[in-house]
Amino acid sequence: MPPLKLGELLQQKGLLKGSQFDIAIAEQAITGERLGETLIGLGFVSSADIGECLAEQAGIPFLDISRYTISEEVLRIVPSEMARTFGFLPLNMEDGVLTIGIIAPDNLKALDKAASLAGKSPKVYMIDTELFQERLTTAYYFLENPILQGIQKSITAIKRDSSASGSDVSLLVDYLFQDAVRRSATDVHITPTSKSIHVFYRIDGIMQYGHCIPISAQKGMISKVKVLAKLDIAEQRVPQVGLFQFDFLKRKFNMRVSIIPTLYGEDMSVRVLGSSSFSFRITNLGYDEDDVNRLKHLFSKPHGLIIVTGPTGGGKTTTLFAAMRELDLVEKNVLSVEDPIEYRLSMIKQTEVSSKVGYDFSSAGKSFMRHDPDVILLGEIVDDETANITVNASSTGHLVLSSLHTNDSVSSIPRLLGFNVDKNSISATLIAVIGQRLVRKNCEYCKAEYTFKPGELGGLGFSELEGKVTTAFRGEGCVACNHSGFMGRTAIGEILIVDDDIRHLINIGASVTDVKIAATEHGMRTIRENGIKKALHGMITFEELVRVIG
Repeated sequence: MPPLKLGELLQQKGLLKGSQFDIAIAEQAITGERLGETLIGLGFVSSADIGECLAEQAGIPFLDISRYTISEEVLRIVPSEMARTFGFLPLNMEDGVLTIGIIAPDNLKALDKAASLAGKSPKVYMIDTELFQERLTTAYYFLENPILQGIQKSITAIKRDSSASGSDVSLLVDYLFQDAVRRSATDVHITPTSKSIHVFYRIDGIMQYGHCIPISAQKGMISKVKVLAKLDIAEQRVPQVGLFQFDFLKRKFNMRVSIIPTLYGEDMSVRVLGSSSFSFRITNLGYDEDDVNRLKHLFSKPHGLIIVTGPTGGGKTTTLFAAMRELDLVEKNVLSVEDPIEYRLSMIKQTEVSSKVGYDFSSAGKSFMRHDPDVILLGEIVDDETANITVNASSTGHLVLSSLHTNDSVSSIPRLLGFNVDKNSISATLIAVIGQRLVRKNCEYCKAEYTFKPGELGGLGFSELEGKVTTAFRGEGCVACNHSGFMGRTAIGEILIVDDDIRHLINIGASVTDVKIAATEHGMRTIRENGIKKALHGMITFEELVRVIG
């Protein structure tokens, strides 16, 4: 039987609807792009979806390289020009076997060249097409332009020049942001103390120490970022926030700046937001099959309110966008307001909050009601007005999605009441609340089983497992995970489904404890329970679970 064409393959896997395929064909006729590029551009599928389908059809394993650390050793063995010419990404060299990633399953030239280099047949993976170009470019750039050497050279120059202004400071700031990209950091913190400046990077939710810089560079560094973010350079007494775009290796990053005055000068935090297409689906967030089916059912509802809760950096936006990919974006008019836009889905009408023109969540909600919506995403409920607009919109025949900052799903109810939303309106419109955290996953390449010492689980707060569970898994550290033992993150969550009993408890003003008891009696598994399940399956460590949920 001849292999299926790409469109047929994606439809067979349930990743593409027939109506979406028709739209892609129509756009392809206008743009002249390849079908895969058109499908990705429209947001119907991701490049990872295409890569996984082609890999399955070819019988080649697929590897997610988004967080894979490519060894410098293998980059030195394989010249960059050779990798580009033969279309493969060198990943690792272990026991004389070269591991490579390819994007075309019939790329025999890559296999032959890799075999000739190592003298053995290579270990081959299919990889994401978009990530292939990105990782190939960045890996060889940082090999040829060692970022740590650049930072140290700038620091040395600043130490020589006590005024610390001009090109040295400007170049250092650029290096720090490039280093953030290299490390896959989500935030950069530049913190002054009495004698120096300390730079930290937040990676996989953890603050990691980066660099120490002479205090003389502080004003120059802050001034450069203020200019980029169009902030007031002279004002140092009040907090300021801004946004600018950082271009690096043909990629664009939105940098969200927060500056606050502290005892030792202005402290700066920069959120790094990659401007990219969205690749997640409900099925790969980390929820088990039962919860995935619950989520799909909830997001297929024609009207009502669904809220995702959790701390900053807890993956709320990712979950909401994964849910929207489950919607039929051809048949439904989907509108969103976000602060800022983190992911792009072409068939969603996305808008961004702008304080300069008075466009916020509440004004967007009012405008959306006149734009014939089926589904509305209001990025975050931040005040009384936004809360009431959100609830009212969900009561008039629309499915409304939003987020809140609470510790768990049940706590969202008193939080909404605190925004002066009528409890009867909450009970009538609220469909479900998804409480969520992100935890670091054990590295699949180096995780190993270990045995608990007596009392160890009890000491971690899992006394109910003491004596019942004797072993678990943790990463030992390897080249692939940069010797951290962790690779990537996964969601642990709880889904509060608002049924008649929960509605009654909301209406009578029942306590959070009573609502939680009723929810668990009706089948809700808590964040803690789902975290324990992941730890027992070897996906995460018990220590990581304690770090995240306490």
